[in-house]
Amino acid sequence: MLERQAIESVTAPSRRTVLRGGLAVGAGALGAGLLATAAPAFAANGGELNRGDVAILRFLAATEIIESDLWQQYNELAGVQDSEVPGGSGSAPFAGAVQLLDMDMAQYIHDNTEDEVSHFTFINAYLEAKGAEPVDLKRFRTLPSSRATGAQQIPRLTNLMQLTVDTSYWTRYRSRTKNPDLGDSFPPAVPGLSAGRFPAIPRNDGDLAPENHLKAIAFTAGFHFGFIEQGGSASIPPWRNGCRTQRCCASCSVSGPPRRCTSRPGRTRPGMPRR
Repeated sequence: MLERQAIESVTAPSRRTVLRGGLAVGAGALGAGLLATAAPAFAANGGELNRGDVAILRFLAATEIIESDLWQQYNELAGVQDSEVPGGSGSAPFAGAVQLLDMDMAQYIHDNTEDEVSHFTFINAYLEAKGAEPVDLKRFRTLPSSRATGAQQIPRLTNLMQLTVDTSYWTRYRSRTKNPDLGDSFPPAVPGLSAGRFPAIPRNDGDLAPENHLKAIAFTAGFHFGFIEQGGSASIPPWRNGCRTQRCCASCSVSGPPRRCTSRPGRTRPGMPRR
C-alpha cells in the first residue's frame, strides 16, 4: 500500500522520457525501477491507465517473468536453497563448478532469482490495482526441465540447455578506440558460443563429468549471466567487471562498464557494503 501511494504521489516526466531513460539501463532494471520512481507518467490522467500504458507494463511484466524462469533454473541447481526461492534441491557438483567464477555465486544466483520474481509480482499487482489484466505466461511453459538431480520437473519458458550466447558485451566496454553508441561493432569474447548451442546447466547427471566438461557448462552459464544483465548495472557479476580477485569490492559489483578493481582484495564480499 505504501509503495502504491508513493507511486501515485511523485511528479514525473512524460512516458517517452521515462522509457528513454529506463531503456538505457535495460528491461530488468526498468521493470522494477520504473514504477518506483516514475509511474505517474503512466497514470497522468487521473490515476487511470490507458491502453498504451497497460501494454508497456504488461511487456515489462512478461520480460521479468521470462527472466525469473531462467534464473529459477540456475537457482535450483547452483543457488542457495531456501524458502525465499523455493523449488529444486541443488546439484553440489554443478554449484562447485559455478563457484569457481566467484565464491559467492550461489548467493548471487539466489538474489537475482528473488529479484526477478519480486519485479513481475509488483508490476502485476500494480496492473491489477488499476483494473488491468496481469500477465500470465503459464500456457507458454512447454519446454522440458533438466533431468539432472536437483532440478524440478516442471514445464519451462526458457531453454538453458541449448544456448547461443553473444559475448560481444565483454569486449564492448574494454575498447579504447570504439564506441557502441557511435555504431561500432565488437567481436565476441568467445566466438564459439555465438556459433552453436551449448548447455549452461547440466542436461542430466551424465553432464557432471568429466571435470572439464562440467567447467565448460558452468563457464557458459557465467557468460550468460553477464549477457542477461548487461543492460543493467547493479546485477553485473563482479568478475565480469575486470576484477582479478574472487573477493571484489562493492564498487566493482555495481559499476556498469567493466573496469579493473583498484581496491585491496579480500576487503569486502561482492555486492556487500563496506563496514
